[in-house]
Amino acid sequence: MTSSPFLAEVKDAVTPRATLLVTGVVALALLFIASYVGALHDPKPRNVPLGVVAPEVAARQTVDRLENLPGDPLSPRTVPDEETARRQILNRDIDGALLIDPAGTTDTLLVATGGGRILATTLETLLTTLERSEARTLRTIDVVPADRHDANALTSFYVTVGWCVGGYLCASIMTISSGAGRPTPRRSLIRLIAMAAVALVAGLGGALIVGPVLGALPGGIAALWGAGALITFAVGAATLAFQAVFGLAGIGLVILIVVILGNPSAGGALPPPLLPPFWRDIGPALPPGAGTWATRSIAYFKGNDTTPSLLVLSAWAAAGTAITLLAARLRTGPERP
Repeated sequence: MTSSPFLAEVKDAVTPRATLLVTGVVALALLFIASYVGALHDPKPRNVPLGVVAPEVAARQTVDRLENLPGDPLSPRTVPDEETARRQILNRDIDGALLIDPAGTTDTLLVATGGGRILATTLETLLTTLERSEARTLRTIDVVPADRHDANALTSFYVTVGWCVGGYLCASIMTISSGAGRPTPRRSLIRLIAMAAVALVAGLGGALIVGPVLGALPGGIAALWGAGALITFAVGAATLAFQAVFGLAGIGLVILIVVILGNPSAGGALPPPLLPPFWRDIGPALPPGAGTWATRSIAYFKGNDTTPSLLVLSAWAAAGTAITLLAARLRTGPERP
């Protein structure tokens, strides 16, 4: 029994391979929706590090009261004085500090909009409400202000996303343009060298655009260039590694990790203390989260607390390089000169 011309046309127009690819794309689209909406739809502070400066008894009482707030929005700890509180904010050990005035009714809140304007606003709103319940008032001082051209302190996130996109797109183009064949060790090495060159150019270009060209992000050009180059190469090397192991499907896995999971958990749109537990936990281990933290630290916090993020990015770069070369070697065997 022969099939109808229409069914034959359908089979010819939508091949089994195309059906599989379309199914994968639809799955990625649904995961994209679930991840972004799940991470960003209902921001709530949880265990936000907050310093408390006050005489010993008052400080202990305040810390106890803040620790017992419903939902655990704050993680308070006593700080000896205002100078120490400012230093800890600059070191990114705490996100704010409450200075209690025992002789008056007006207390002071130190915040850092450079670390995320929405987080500073959330702290101010929460503590203002608490102060009013105690018949006290609150004034806010921004000790690490975001640049006036950096709306909501999001530039560090956007430039990181751009570097990540450049990394996986350039690596994907290099693999797709040469066909579906598995890469040889020599070709893999050439691609990694090319990816390093791309990373240097993209890192410098991004640093110049957000710095001198647009004036959207403070910080040294050299430091931002280095961070951007490392972010781009880390994502590019990871893409080459996934492609070497999984073929074309590896590019989809990179999109899953970097875009679908990495971007909403990066701490850009919502700083980490406002993210739900799952995204808050995975963010620092993924390139967008590590890159955003490092770039923001370079721009606003004098480069403090960048070591963990740079180590994460270096691990992605090193693992991607090693897996790319090893996978090519295992598939093809030793190359003859």
